[in-house]
Amino acid sequence: MRRISRVIPPVALAAVLLTACGESGSSGTGGGGGGGTASGDACAPVAGDQLVVLEDDQQLQNADNVVPAVNAATAAANPALLPALDAVSAALTTEDLIDMNAAVDLERRSAEEVAAEWVEANVDTSGLEQGSGPIVVGGANFTESTILANVYADVLQAAGFDASVTEVGNRELYLPALQSGADIQVFPEYLATVTDFLNRQVNGADAEGVASGDVQETVTALQPLAEQAGLVFGEPSEAADQNAFAVTETFADQVGVSTLSELADACGDGSLVLGGPAECPERPQCQPGLEETYGLQFADFRELDAGGPLTKSAIQQGEVSIGLVFSSDGALAQG
Repeated sequence: MRRISRVIPPVALAAVLLTACGESGSSGTGGGGGGGTASGDACAPVAGDQLVVLEDDQQLQNADNVVPAVNAATAAANPALLPALDAVSAALTTEDLIDMNAAVDLERRSAEEVAAEWVEANVDTSGLEQGSGPIVVGGANFTESTILANVYADVLQAAGFDASVTEVGNRELYLPALQSGADIQVFPEYLATVTDFLNRQVNGADAEGVASGDVQETVTALQPLAEQAGLVFGEPSEAADQNAFAVTETFADQVGVSTLSELADACGDGSLVLGGPAECPERPQCQPGLEETYGLQFADFRELDAGGPLTKSAIQQGEVSIGLVFSSDGALAQG
C-alpha cells in the first residue's frame, strides 16, 4: 500500500475533523527500539507551521483502504457493475482523497463537482463495459463518503446505469440497507473496518478482530464474511483513510526521520510527548501499539482530540512531539 508524507499549511488549522477509521486490531510485530541517535532535547517538541506524516512502515494500523461494497444479488444481475467500480479503485490514491476532501472542506466546493472533476481526470469511462437499470449508491454523513459515493455514481452513470446518490447515515444503518438491496445497492467502504464489523455481525459482538495491516490478508478474511452477509466487494484501492502520526517538518528535518521506525531509532530514550484522544493510552493502535510495535517510549501524553484541530495545533505549537491525525484529512493538502 502506498504511504505518503504530506505537508499541512498554516491555513489548514481549522480543517473539519474526519471520521476515525478502524477498530483496535492486530498491533503487529517488530519495531525500532532504542539506541537513539538524537536523544534528549533534540527529540523534544519542535514548533512549526508545516506537519509531515511519518510512514507506518511496520503496518501498525489496519488496512482501511477504500473498497466498493455491493449487494450480492445486484452484482450477479449486473455483470458490468463491479468492473466499473474496480476502475475507480485502480485509479484512486490517498493523495486524491486528501485533495478532494480539501476541495470540499476548505475550498467549499460541492462534493458533486469535485467527484465529477476527479472522474473526468482519472477514469477512462469510454472503455467501461455497459450495463443498464437504476442503481442507488449510499453515502455516510461525512465529506469523504459523500465524495466517494458521487465518484461511484458518476462512473456507473458512464457505464450505462441510472445511478443516483443518497445519504444513509452510519454503518449500523446503511449496512443492513445494503444487505437487503431494497434502498441502496452500492457503498464506498473501508476494508479493515467493514471486515471487523461483519466479523462481529457473523461471529458475535465479542469476536476477535480479523483485519490487519496487510491488505491481501484482510481481503482474504473478508470474503467468507461477505458471502454470509449477502455482499460482494470489488478490488481495494490504494487510497486509505486510517490513523496516522504526524510531527512538524522542522522536527522531522532536525532529527532526520520520515518513518516511525526511524523515529524510534532516533528518539528511543523516552523524551517524546504524544498527543491524541483520551483513549489513546489504552488503544492497541495508538500509544500501546507505538510502544510495542516500534519500541517508542514517551515522557508524557497530552489528551487532545481524535485527529482534529486541537491535535494539529498542539503539534504545530510545539506542545507535543507527535500526534494522531488521519491519513486522508483534507488539512494535509499542500497549499
